[in-house]
Amino acid sequence: MTHSPCPVVLDACVLYPSLLRDLLMHLGLTGLYQPKWSPIIENEWQRNLLEDRPDLKPEQIKRTGELMNQALPDAMVTGFEPLIASIELPDVDDRHVVATAICSNSEIIVTFNLKDFPQQYLDNFFIEAIHPDDFITDLFDLNQALVLSAVNKQRRMMRRPPKSVDEYLDALLRQGLPQTVKELSKFRSLI
Repeated sequence: MTHSPCPVVLDACVLYPSLLRDLLMHLGLTGLYQPKWSPIIENEWQRNLLEDRPDLKPEQIKRTGELMNQALPDAMVTGFEPLIASIELPDVDDRHVVATAICSNSEIIVTFNLKDFPQQYLDNFFIEAIHPDDFITDLFDLNQALVLSAVNKQRRMMRRPPKSVDEYLDALLRQGLPQTVKELSKFRSLI
């Protein structure tokens, strides 16, 4: 089954953890969906990562962002700023994420922070916030082969240190992806 990949906004909280960020990039590169973020989202995950990880250098994080934007040149969304003031959310600091979704025609925001995006506020814009575990399992239901290919490629590229299938699945579980791990576990030999 072929489809046009849907644009999907990735909130800063799902771009912050390197394993999940890398998996979402690999999945985006398969063409299953179009990852989207804004300069504000990019700045937020990078700033928070630098605050929490003093062992990392700003240049390293900036380089990661540059590589992401090179790999997915249509991911960066601009021009959303005029929409921010007209959006109602419990936390005004999250309005830019919804504005990014509107501007990029995204119907989905992938976030761990579902409480920050109550559905009754998003309904006005025909947008839904979903947990990354639900998002990845939805992609798996859409095309198992492409998801398995992305997962296999990601795991094989991990060299510091290399991860066995069990170690990789355990790492995904620690990222809060139990449904994803359950589905992937059925195809261990392809991971």
